[in-house]
Amino acid sequence: MTRFWWVRHGPTHEKSFVGWRDVAADLSDKALISRVNAALPAGALVVSSDLIRARDTATAIAGGRTRLPDDPNLKEFDFGDWDGLHFSAVAKRDPDLSRRFWEDPGDLAPPNGESWNAVATRVGRAVDRLIAAHPGRDIIAVAHIGVIMTQIQRAGSTAYQAMGHQIENFSITDLAFDGTTWTVGRINHLP
Repeated sequence: MTRFWWVRHGPTHEKSFVGWRDVAADLSDKALISRVNAALPAGALVVSSDLIRARDTATAIAGGRTRLPDDPNLKEFDFGDWDGLHFSAVAKRDPDLSRRFWEDPGDLAPPNGESWNAVATRVGRAVDRLIAAHPGRDIIAVAHIGVIMTQIQRAGSTAYQAMGHQIENFSITDLAFDGTTWTVGRINHLP
């Protein structure tokens, strides 16, 4: 059994789309970071997206665990032309596409960005490589809300259902793979 402990990075305090822009996380809540560290398995491996908000969060919660190289395939959605825009600006700019992107996740993508299916494929391949390289291990993966939601979908929900989950900063979502089937433990657990 390989178990993934997905942790969403610390808050960025951005009020706009943040995809591949490299925005730092606020890691000032040391008590919460300590609780997250304590809630994760001591012998787990730690991997993160290569974006600074995930990388720095992984370093903050890693403790004495073995840190794997950052994986660029665990990046958030590439929101393309929407990255850095407020949600209302995106709705005004692309009213039909921006609504459909959330209501019917699949092959729709922001202009010059990635679709749900493209991200799910990219992240799924990275997860498969981690499972093959570290079978039967606990793996703490520090990533982004969209990345975590694609893996919730992989464990048996639709993309639309997966997008309905709240995934708070620093929350833990655990998923297990027995070699055949994915199962969902807790989603959005804040210790």
